[in-house]
Amino acid sequence: MKNGTTHLFVPGPTNIPDAVRRAMNVSMQDMRAPDYPELTLPLFADLKKVFKTEAGTVFIYPGSGTGAWEAAISNTLNRGDRVLMSRFGQFSHLWVDMAQRLGLKVDCIDVEWGEGIPVEEYQRRLSDDKHGRIKAVFATHNETATGVTSDVAGVRTALDAAGHGALLFVDGVSSIGSIDFRMDEWGVDLAVTGSQKGLMLPAGLGILAVSEKALEAHKQSRMERCYFSFEDMKASSSTGFFPYTPPTQLLHGLRASLDLIFAEGLDNIIARHHRLAEGVRRGVHAWGLRLCAKEEKWWSNTVSAIVVPDDIDARHVIANGYSRYRTSFGAGLSRVAGRVFRIGHLGDLNEVMCLAALASAEMSLRDAGAKVEAGSGVAAAQEWYRAEVTGNLQPQQDRAA
Repeated sequence: MKNGTTHLFVPGPTNIPDAVRRAMNVSMQDMRAPDYPELTLPLFADLKKVFKTEAGTVFIYPGSGTGAWEAAISNTLNRGDRVLMSRFGQFSHLWVDMAQRLGLKVDCIDVEWGEGIPVEEYQRRLSDDKHGRIKAVFATHNETATGVTSDVAGVRTALDAAGHGALLFVDGVSSIGSIDFRMDEWGVDLAVTGSQKGLMLPAGLGILAVSEKALEAHKQSRMERCYFSFEDMKASSSTGFFPYTPPTQLLHGLRASLDLIFAEGLDNIIARHHRLAEGVRRGVHAWGLRLCAKEEKWWSNTVSAIVVPDDIDARHVIANGYSRYRTSFGAGLSRVAGRVFRIGHLGDLNEVMCLAALASAEMSLRDAGAKVEAGSGVAAAQEWYRAEVTGNLQPQQDRAA
């Protein structure tokens, strides 16, 4: 059926609100005009509120979250520096790969996919590092490939307990603006996000928040950089300009997106994402299936990675959803390819949209041969969504675990 809306339930790019799309439909303007900072300077200030930082500096790079990753590394570290990382999904793996390719010596802790940052092991290694050879600790806040959210505050506690002065890097691409994140309170030094997730924009902006400590570290960094240079970016952005051509239409969209965020309230957005995610999880459990995330403490409020039965190929579920029901689900990546499909539930989203995702997933699973009772997941989510936010319903345990 070619009529109606195509449903997008990948964990980014996310649905773009109409107000944001309309805001981007503007004529091109002079990026060197004297009134251009009237658009840009408030963006830098308001993004600090989303990162929950007062002391930090925000840079907006034309690019992706991956570009902001590279900016964070190349501006604060040196080739040969030792860093502590963990790998438990495709995106934490890609961050390790980038660090190695940029010449860092990576102490990588491999964790089972479905778990998150091993905070206790981080603390042990940091405590053993008596001479401060570890220059940075990396934390993937929300591993999109497996639907796992990790404890960034716990990583800061581990650093403090070890009395260690390493920089704390956080990948917040699929968490910032949707899941609780507190840059200053958690002592994060470099936090990365992108425009296409919780900020509800097209891809094209890599956004990086940098602490004063990280800016000091930058003075000692000799790694090669040009496009991502903090020096060039800071000199221009402090006056509301860019060292190269900015994506002006995206900046207008960002203005509209931030207005929507502040109108709803960031804390309300975080609560909404939990409520919507819990409904999806209840639907999954009603099917008799389980999440890739091994324990409730890892469950993500922006994406659920759903493990299909052993005799089912998740790729067939995804293909059915797209070809028969005009619904896009996220694919399983790398070692979980064919084993999971993902429902993204972040950004501009409400209860009925999540019910549509579950309905399409149920049909797609049944078409692929899964023994799922029709309507079971939708009904479970409906009952959760009908309950008051302050009601007595409690998150379910993973019954199929």
